[in-house]
Amino acid sequence: MKYYAHSSPEESKADWQLLSSHLQKVGELAAQKSSHFGGQGLAEISGLLHDLGKYCAEFQARLEGSPKKVDHATWGARIALEKYGPNVGHLLAYGIAGHHAGLADGAEEVSGQAITSLAGRLQAEPATQLDPIWKDEIALPGSPSLPGLTLDPKNRSYGLFQLSVLGRMLYSCLVDADFIDTDNYYRQLASEPVRNEQFPSLEQLKQQLDHYLSQSRFQSEEGINATRKRILTHVRKQSELTPGLFTLNVPTGGGKTLSSLAFALDHAVKHGLRRVILVIPFTSIVEQNAQVWRDALGSYGEEAVLEHHSAFDQEKMDFSDPKSKDKLRLAAENWEAPIVVTTAVQFFESLFANRSSRCRKLHNIANSVVILDEAQTLPVKLLRPCVAMIKEMSANYCTSVVVCTATQPALTKESGFADGLEGVRELAPDPEQLHQELERVAVTHVGPKTDEELVDELMVQQQVLCIVNNRRHARSLFDRMRAEGDGVYHLTTLMCAEHRSAVLDDIRKKLKAGETVRLISTSLIEAGVDVDFPIVYRAEAGLDSVAQAAGRCNREGRYSATESLVRVFQVADDWAEPPELTQYASAFRSVYRNHTGKLLLPEAVEAYFKEVYWMKGKELDHHNLLTSVTAIDRIPYERMAKCFSMIESNMQPVIVQFNKEAEKLVASLSYADKAGSIARKLQRYLVQVPEQGLKALMKAGAVAPVNEGRFGYQFLVLENYGLYSKEAGLSWDEPEYIASESLSI
Repeated sequence: MKYYAHSSPEESKADWQLLSSHLQKVGELAAQKSSHFGGQGLAEISGLLHDLGKYCAEFQARLEGSPKKVDHATWGARIALEKYGPNVGHLLAYGIAGHHAGLADGAEEVSGQAITSLAGRLQAEPATQLDPIWKDEIALPGSPSLPGLTLDPKNRSYGLFQLSVLGRMLYSCLVDADFIDTDNYYRQLASEPVRNEQFPSLEQLKQQLDHYLSQSRFQSEEGINATRKRILTHVRKQSELTPGLFTLNVPTGGGKTLSSLAFALDHAVKHGLRRVILVIPFTSIVEQNAQVWRDALGSYGEEAVLEHHSAFDQEKMDFSDPKSKDKLRLAAENWEAPIVVTTAVQFFESLFANRSSRCRKLHNIANSVVILDEAQTLPVKLLRPCVAMIKEMSANYCTSVVVCTATQPALTKESGFADGLEGVRELAPDPEQLHQELERVAVTHVGPKTDEELVDELMVQQQVLCIVNNRRHARSLFDRMRAEGDGVYHLTTLMCAEHRSAVLDDIRKKLKAGETVRLISTSLIEAGVDVDFPIVYRAEAGLDSVAQAAGRCNREGRYSATESLVRVFQVADDWAEPPELTQYASAFRSVYRNHTGKLLLPEAVEAYFKEVYWMKGKELDHHNLLTSVTAIDRIPYERMAKCFSMIESNMQPVIVQFNKEAEKLVASLSYADKAGSIARKLQRYLVQVPEQGLKALMKAGAVAPVNEGRFGYQFLVLENYGLYSKEAGLSWDEPEYIASESLSI
């Protein structure tokens, strides 16, 4: 009897894929992918065993049309444990058993949650019997070679955490190899070309960047450009340093976006690393930074740079049809491109994930350069796990990590951070001096301000930016100021990105022309938005937020630092703020008292982060993820994935048909085979709505799903455009009243 892995409508089975062929190809591919961290032996076994359960009559009947579901993954996990024993066998079993369902917890939790553990699956009575013929077709290695991991000998719990990372990386190699071989088979059936895996080399990209940076504007010896050139030259020389951990402490305006790319390409070419991954804190600026890099890489830019971020749930776009072209296309996002630009959420949540769609790319982080931009924005509750993962990628997966920011968080062991980074090297020339050279503002604390006092002060300014911590507060200030004078603008995440871009374009033109601009914004404007105001007001927050606000003041250095004011104020009126923000503001006041006049220099920044991390203590690993692994057979993969959520809110994206392009994209969702590519383009037309707001909108019939039968509630579109204001974006307060009001003349 012949056993098959995948089928086609061809009744003769002439073009069906033999199971032995699939297993061998996946084993070879998985081994190849794990070679960058020495996991070839283990990865090959995973590939050979992952579909072993298809060697049974029940699964073959399913290929022929039987509706009965068959567990084909657990048998391979059983054989792995039987042949390779505990420890190695368990590490293999997690990925084999979970190559479709995801990595399970090793054992049931004491709380009794309904989780199907690996132990439960291994101990259950098999529902099928393997045909012994598999032993004639699949030759398993006797004793697999293991990666030479550097494990912490003094900390058993941390060493077990490191082994859990190895299990996830092996899983990544397996599911990527499985997806690729399956994709190749179905492409061949459809007479489609195989996936294009050819990209420009890093050497070619480096040459293109060299050409771009040879332009006169990068070679100027005048003013700020001379400083940027000095930084760039020095940073590029550091690329000779051996791979490992680095910091790039450059003030806003010092050109760190291009300097970091130049270092990364030089360093990668010098040391044979494979790709460059830029990790950005906010989705709103991924496109912006990706475009800067594309421009710098010239004709190779579009081909070489992959943006990978999504407000849509990719798991929900994995449709039930295993042959879905869209499913295979989504799965193909495995970060093979030489340049990847992604978000911190996508990067770190994937490194702690347990689902194949998120884990598939992980092995491609190995042997790369990772630039971690604005690292101070990492959530405090997950900071120790994030730092541990940075250390692990550097120690055991040949990854150079650059912590790149103007406000360096105190994450080193030397600065007192528990189990912090060690052996970190600074890439910038004398950061303290650089910050003094590029100091363009004076930060002062002006005490408490009522909204009335604040509005009075803002309205006497011709060009001013005011940043507050609460969306309702921002809207209230905007409404009051708009009633008192002209040139008042508002920026909020209740606007879609395309709308915000249009508003910012208008603001920049008026600023340049010297016209009146009074902008009220939430903190979103601190996320790398390029605007230049002569004066900035900032509601009390952490020093890192104040520093980001200062980056929007005198950005081009057209005024002296003494006349470019950043006025930090305490909100006197009752606008609810998160308790954490109150703590950060308290730490800011403490540092402000002790570092008057030097608030944005590295010494003050380090003192601020030390105080914040001291206040948080055990909360830096809120879910105890680093101590959650107690044994190799008890790795809580599913629990870790659930706990490691960088955005703790139930937000749902709503599509706003802001212009004709958005309308076309929404219309095409109704019939397109590849919804994933459309979803990416729709990113610029989304507003994230909290659960309560979404319920109000749905109750009023203000939103509706697109093609509900196919997508469920994955794509929700705003139907009542009367709820969307050109000044303030989406509102879900009393949507039924607004809906009826919009019908009145």
